[in-house]
Amino acid sequence: MDTIFQATDLVQRRVEFLDAARAGCARLRDKDGTSLVMIPESRLRWLQSIAKWASLHLRLEELVRRGVMPSVTDLGELAWLRALNLDDLREFVEELHEALVIASADESCVPLDECVRAWRTTARQLEDSLRRQVLLGGHDPDDFEEVGPPTGEVDEDLERLPAGGISDQ
Repeated sequence: MDTIFQATDLVQRRVEFLDAARAGCARLRDKDGTSLVMIPESRLRWLQSIAKWASLHLRLEELVRRGVMPSVTDLGELAWLRALNLDDLREFVEELHEALVIASADESCVPLDECVRAWRTTARQLEDSLRRQVLLGGHDPDDFEEVGPPTGEVDEDLERLPAGGISDQ
């Protein structure tokens, strides 16, 4: 059974209180009867992340279930997903669900952070019409040709590049 510390225990049993907090949870009953809990900050961040993304997941899952592309207003905090189509949104919902399960099991925010970072990057790329066309457009094998090994000679096109090289912006 967990020990419930009293406010007066913070003077004489502070080391025991802090040890309990480091171990996962320390309960403190304030003078007015309020129950307070001290936990490691990493655990608090994990709990906040799980709560936030579980709520957003449920909302997005409901929107996608309707089978109609949600508006930016419907997406709210997830408006960065607006560049995705409905199939991509479904895939995001599935991956987010999996990340939530793993994050919960591992008590770590890392799976959620990685999932969201990857999808944000994807959405950002799809917002640009040229990148969207390249990423989603068809590819004809005749558009490609075999390239031989390097010859050691500098290509004239490379010599004409600006000093900073090619920019991806």
